[in-house]
Amino acid sequence: MVFSTPIFLFGFLPLFLGSYYLTPNRHRTLVLLIASCVFYGWWKVSYLLLVLAIATLSFVAGRIATSTSSSQIKRWTVRAGVVANLGILGWFKYAYFIAGSFNDALSRLGASTSGGITLPEIVLPIGLSFLVFQSISYILDVSRGDAPPAAKLVDFLAFSSLFPQLIAGPILRYKDLAHQFQHRTHTLSQFTVGVQRFVIGLAMKVVVADSVAPLADRLFALTYPTMVEAWLGALAYSIQLFFDFAGYSAMAIGLGLMLGFRFIENFNAPYISQSITEFWRRWHISLSTWLRDYLYVPLGGNRQGAVKTYRNLVLTMVLGGLWHGANWTFLIWGVWHGGWMAIERALGAKHRASVWPVAIAWPLTMVLVMLGWVMFRAESVSHAFAVYIGMSGMNGFALTAETALLTRPSELIFLMLGVAIALHPIWSSRFSNIRLTVWTGVPGLKSLALFSLCAVIIQARGEAPFLYFQF
Repeated sequence: MVFSTPIFLFGFLPLFLGSYYLTPNRHRTLVLLIASCVFYGWWKVSYLLLVLAIATLSFVAGRIATSTSSSQIKRWTVRAGVVANLGILGWFKYAYFIAGSFNDALSRLGASTSGGITLPEIVLPIGLSFLVFQSISYILDVSRGDAPPAAKLVDFLAFSSLFPQLIAGPILRYKDLAHQFQHRTHTLSQFTVGVQRFVIGLAMKVVVADSVAPLADRLFALTYPTMVEAWLGALAYSIQLFFDFAGYSAMAIGLGLMLGFRFIENFNAPYISQSITEFWRRWHISLSTWLRDYLYVPLGGNRQGAVKTYRNLVLTMVLGGLWHGANWTFLIWGVWHGGWMAIERALGAKHRASVWPVAIAWPLTMVLVMLGWVMFRAESVSHAFAVYIGMSGMNGFALTAETALLTRPSELIFLMLGVAIALHPIWSSRFSNIRLTVWTGVPGLKSLALFSLCAVIIQARGEAPFLYFQF
């Protein structure tokens, strides 16, 4: 089930909210669990069982690790729980990649393809990467004493399958929500704020991201893009990805507020960053902090000298890239960001907001980010380099007549709107007499008008899945 569909907006959500608030407080977590199972099982019931199995396994591992007095049993329980989670993720997400790479290596060596690896059809469960990272953090946190173990299985199952964020984040940690499962407040003001956040997120997805998506797809499909086409495609995808993913996060946070939960903010105006290091403090915050706490710091962080610090930065970002998918493009994207973070650290990023001269800090950062997004978006490394060739001007400079004919004015209008909103903090700080406001009116009327606009667009366009569903 997708948030931006009529079945969710006019069927599932109102029925769930009505049931949830008509249920006594002590049973609301159970209602939330049942609703989450319906939400996920709407896609594939068999994989709902996998989600519940992973959650149960992690719950048991955490319970054993906190109840045993034997340090050896505790250590091996934690290892088994983490390895089991990673093994499940590895099978569903990386088995094809590993087998394909092995078979390609055999072919290049001239060996018989009959000795290659053949695998059955594997369908990646949506949201699996988010679930596995949440489960691993739970096992590690409770074993270290950083979080209390879940008192009841139903609480942890509800946390693991929480429908507002299971599919595409933000990545939650049980230690941040444990007390909210025991005691969470439900107020009209909080519910209203949640509705507003949800509607804003819906508009980010439906009005901006989905309007720009056809332009990005069409330009990335060009075999020999010109300089303008290649850069315009990179810009369009940058806006599409941000408004699609940040829109989902805003909807998840809004739904959480409607239910009495407070989730971590996942984005903080990333496109105003003055360095790649700052970009990762603002983009997908729940992932970057997870990578920092459970990969970068355990690898040694910055405690073992400069060279190992740079190594840890690159390795962390490489693993972060592979978390997004089993493709060489994601690995290279991770190397790209990790490499620039290592360079910035060498130039003093730890002690300064930006290591680059003020005049070039922002444009340089945005160029580096957009170049990275090309590799992230491309279907293959060769596809990415075909776009890079176009960006260099080797295929010409101006828009071709075909591209100009196929490009709709509305696509460019919403692209510019997305750029203006994404850079709003820049404009408002540099031009204090100018403020970008959508509408100064009664908040309830603004939300109603924006929701009505989204509903009309959804009916006209049909379903458009979120980009991060594939991760």
